[in-house]
Amino acid sequence: MANKKLTLQIDFRSGLPIYTQIVNQVQAQVAGGILKPDDQLPTVRALAEELRVNFNTVARAYRILDEARIISTQQGRGTFITEIPPPKVTERLRRESLEALTQRYVSEALRLGFSKGEIRQMVSDQLKSWNESGKSEE
Repeated sequence: MANKKLTLQIDFRSGLPIYTQIVNQVQAQVAGGILKPDDQLPTVRALAEELRVNFNTVARAYRILDEARIISTQQGRGTFITEIPPPKVTERLRRESLEALTQRYVSEALRLGFSKGEIRQMVSDQLKSWNESGKSEE
């Protein structure tokens, strides 16, 4: 399969380690169906250059993803998304992705000086707005 264009947004100010951001975003893209089984990822070196981060940072992220059986690196062939994990694993990945997304949002909102109450109210307002516009999943 052709090399899938992996799209990652690294926030160097977030306080979240870069390797964790890479892991979280790959997990989210797998859980969301953006990355599919057998999609090929860039080499560690290529991704490090693209993101302008240390080679070892990307290697660490790939190692974590490999241990979680989300990716598989095949010597001489490349790194690929593995077969679809069982539902229990997929649900865990979705949950972890939501948690990471929430942490980024709350962290950034607090950094901008919003109170926890203001953040909670904004989330509530946004969910209500989605419900009223018919965009709701539930």
